[in-house]
Amino acid sequence: MSNLRVRFAPSPTGYLHIGGARTALFNYLLARKEGGTFVLRIEDTDVERSTQESVDAILQAMDWLGLAYDEGPFYQSERYDLYKSKVAELLDKGLAYKCYCSAEELEAKRQVAMQSGGKPRYDGTCRNRTDQPEDPFVVRFKTPLDGTTSFSDRIKGTISVENSELDDLIIQRTDGNPTYNFVVVVDDADMAISLVIRGDDHVNNTVRQIPMYRALGYEVPEFAHVPMILGADKKRLSKRHGATSVMAYRKMGYLPEAMVNYLVRLGWSFGDEEIFSMDDLIEKFSLENVGRSAGVFNPDKLLWLNEHYIKTGDPVRLGGLVAEILAGQGVDVTSGPDMTSVVKTLQDRAKTLVEMADGAKFYFVAPEAYDEDAATKFLTADKKDVLELCVKHLAALDDFSHDGVEGAFKMVMNESGLKFGKIGPAVRLALVGGTVSPSIYDVVAVLGRDRVLSRLQKALASLYC
Repeated sequence: MSNLRVRFAPSPTGYLHIGGARTALFNYLLARKEGGTFVLRIEDTDVERSTQESVDAILQAMDWLGLAYDEGPFYQSERYDLYKSKVAELLDKGLAYKCYCSAEELEAKRQVAMQSGGKPRYDGTCRNRTDQPEDPFVVRFKTPLDGTTSFSDRIKGTISVENSELDDLIIQRTDGNPTYNFVVVVDDADMAISLVIRGDDHVNNTVRQIPMYRALGYEVPEFAHVPMILGADKKRLSKRHGATSVMAYRKMGYLPEAMVNYLVRLGWSFGDEEIFSMDDLIEKFSLENVGRSAGVFNPDKLLWLNEHYIKTGDPVRLGGLVAEILAGQGVDVTSGPDMTSVVKTLQDRAKTLVEMADGAKFYFVAPEAYDEDAATKFLTADKKDVLELCVKHLAALDDFSHDGVEGAFKMVMNESGLKFGKIGPAVRLALVGGTVSPSIYDVVAVLGRDRVLSRLQKALASLYC
C-alpha cells in the first residue's frame, strides 16, 4: 500500500450533488490506482442545516456508485474536543486572538471599506488587544501580515496570493463551535491526508488554510482543484438545469455504471475513449488528464451511456432491478413469466430501467381494455377466423420457443392465406393491449401458452359480443 491518503468530505445539508459525486469518484479512483487509502469524513459542523437524512442519502449514493471507502465515516461533530484544544494551542502561542467586535461594528467596518474601494475584510481591531472583557467573543487566526502564500496545484499549477490580501479568519464562533476552514485543516492533518482533491471553488479556502497548517506545525498536503460542473447555459449546475442529485437519477432508472462513466468524463479524458468500466478507470485514471476547463453537464450524453449499459447489461441483474421498480408500482411479478426472459425482449428498446419496467408491465398484467383507435382498425370481426387459427396452432404447439412460435404462425398464414402483416396487429392488441411491443414471436414465447391462449380467447370473446 502506498502513502497516498485522500478523502471525500461532504456536508450533510442535502443529497449528494453531481459535483460532489464526481469529487468522490476522482478521490476513489486515484486511491485504488495507487494503492492508497480513501477516507470518508462527514463535515457536519453546520448544526442547523445538517441532518441524519442527508447523511443516510450520501452513504446510500456512494454505495450505489460503488465508491467503497477504506476508513470512516468520521463525523466532525464527534471531534469538537480536538478542535477546541487546537484553538487553545493557537491562543497560547499568540497565533490567534479573541475578537470582541460586535456584528454592528463589523458591518460598519465593511461599509467603510467598500465605500473607500477596499475589500470588505476585518481590519484587525482586536489583533493586539490585551484586555479581557466579559463580552462575547470569537477567536480569529492571525494570518501573516506580509509575505506570500503559494502552492503547486496538481491540476491548476502554481497559485500565489499576497498575505496582505487575506483576512484574519474566525476559527471559533461566539458559541464555542469551530468554523469550517479551521476544522478542515485539523482533520486533514490528524487523518494524515496527503492529497486534497476538491472543487476549484475551494481555491480561496486553500490559501487561507495553508497558514493554519504551518501555525499548527502540520505538514501541508498536496492539493488538486477540479473544475466546476456547469449547465448548458455555462452557469453553475443547479436545479434549474434538471436533477442534480445522484439518487434522483437512480429513481429515473439510470444504472450506476452509466453515472460513473459519465461523471468521470466531466473533466477527465483518455484519448477518444468514451466507454469505461470501473476497472478501466482504476487502471487509466490520472490527475494529469483532468482538464482545467469546467465540464458541461449534458443529460443527453448521460442517457446515451445509460442506453448502452442497458443494452449490454446482464439480463439477470437487470431483471432484478426491473422487478423492484414494478413491485414499487404494485405489480405482482412473482406469478408472471421469467423476468430474465422478459428483459431480453426489452434491452434493445429501453433507455432507462423505468422505461423498461413500463414496457414489461403487459407481461404480468393482462390488458383490461384495448387501444380504442387500434382496436377499431385491427381487432375487427373479420379477424375472428385467423385468431381462432392462432389459438388452434398455439394450443397444439409443443415447442414454445421463438422458433417454435414462428413455425406455428407460418401454419396460420398458410391456412388463412394472409401475410403476417394482416395477422400480427390483431394478435399484438390481444396480448399487449396496444400497438407497440417487442417481436410477437418473442412476446408469445415469453408469455407462455396459458397466458397467450387466455388473452387470445378474451379478444375473441369481445368480437362475438
